[in-house]
Amino acid sequence: MRPLAVAITLLTVAARPAATQDPYRVAWWDAASVLAAGGLSLIPEVAGLPPGAPPCAPCDPASLSGIDHAALHTFSGPAGTASTLLLAGVIGFSGLASLEGASPAQVRGHAAVYANGLAWTLAASQWLKVLAHRSRPVLYTADAPGAASDPDSRRSFPSTHAALAFAASTAYVVMARRERLPHRTRNAVLLYAASLGVATLRVSAGQHFPTDVAGGAALGATLGWLAARVHPTGP
Repeated sequence: MRPLAVAITLLTVAARPAATQDPYRVAWWDAASVLAAGGLSLIPEVAGLPPGAPPCAPCDPASLSGIDHAALHTFSGPAGTASTLLLAGVIGFSGLASLEGASPAQVRGHAAVYANGLAWTLAASQWLKVLAHRSRPVLYTADAPGAASDPDSRRSFPSTHAALAFAASTAYVVMARRERLPHRTRNAVLLYAASLGVATLRVSAGQHFPTDVAGGAALGATLGWLAARVHPTGP
């Protein structure tokens, strides 16, 4: 945890911006962007993608990398529920933390950044699942025949939960550093620690392999950073 705290402190303190910053601009295209991303994210579920049966049911655990074997030893329903609740907490806390010390114009801008970042993270993760069509851990167990007909059983990579958690955390860090929001270092440590918790719980739940949550974390951090960096600013 200490290296994580040091890294976040450097991220939030280094290269400090000017004391005054124009707020993020909110425009009609924000709504259009969020709606487009939301629509794209629904297509795989509605269309039952990826199509067809899994390549194996059950699959051979020997084909997995060493680190991914960890996902085959625990299938906890409560861990799955806890991961969803913790994800909601990460998104909610990052949003509330971004309100502290912010002007009304900044609050509107933060909402636009979060909406775009989370919506496009969701869409990207859903379509990467379709393209990767990686089998979930359950298809490597004796329960594989019963899960083979569910398209969701082939949507293991990346983890959407991890992607959304790290997208929200990273968007907050970039916005908080840019606008010098109070308690930004403390909040960043809490958010990234909770995001790691979400990723760990997804593996504990047997929903994803460790490489799935690592990929989701990388995807979410990248898109959260982009959402807060490229969003237009100005009056």
